[in-house]
Amino acid sequence: MEVHLLDAATVSLPPGAQVVVVDSDAGDRYTVVDTDQADGARQAVRHLLDLGHRTVWHLTGPAGSFASQRRADAWRAILTEAGRPVPELRHGDWSAESGYRAGLELAAEPECTAVFAANDQMALGLLRAFHERGRRVPDGISVVGFDDIPDAASFIPPLTTVHQDFTAVGRLCVRAVLRQIRHEITEPGTTLVPTRLVVRASTAPPPPA
Repeated sequence: MEVHLLDAATVSLPPGAQVVVVDSDAGDRYTVVDTDQADGARQAVRHLLDLGHRTVWHLTGPAGSFASQRRADAWRAILTEAGRPVPELRHGDWSAESGYRAGLELAAEPECTAVFAANDQMALGLLRAFHERGRRVPDGISVVGFDDIPDAASFIPPLTTVHQDFTAVGRLCVRAVLRQIRHEITEPGTTLVPTRLVVRASTAPPPPA
């Protein structure tokens, strides 16, 4: 699930309105509650590197998405810190169809043995493309998603993915609004909700060279 917000300059709020923002880097101006996008991406990439993959390719989301940018930045940083090659980004639009199109391209890359997709729907498209092109998952290529949507465990194979706790995000948003109403929050800032990697059957060590 991805939340898209209008730029602050285009939003008109009544005087005195209490505001809590989700999925944003506006913590210098507002109270923000967000998933720890960067740490989720780091967990995904480190998992694949720890399995023995030389590098990890990334299928990112739309350019205008804060979450997409945070995940891509963390992917790039982990590879750079590890001294690994940083492959060219592949771009999607959160849909399974865009994942499928990117997967057809990646399937033709013999050096591509691991892909981190910025959401589970694009990961689903990758799985279809790899199946059609004879790239077996996970024996020939590993795939990690992000979100842990309810159907992720029913993909073929069941998808390794980063779990977001949307319930916790919602609960903290409500709590923050109530604290604003009671004047207990007077300064802007960001609260990050931790993520966790859920390892299933779509990841494995790379095939022998």
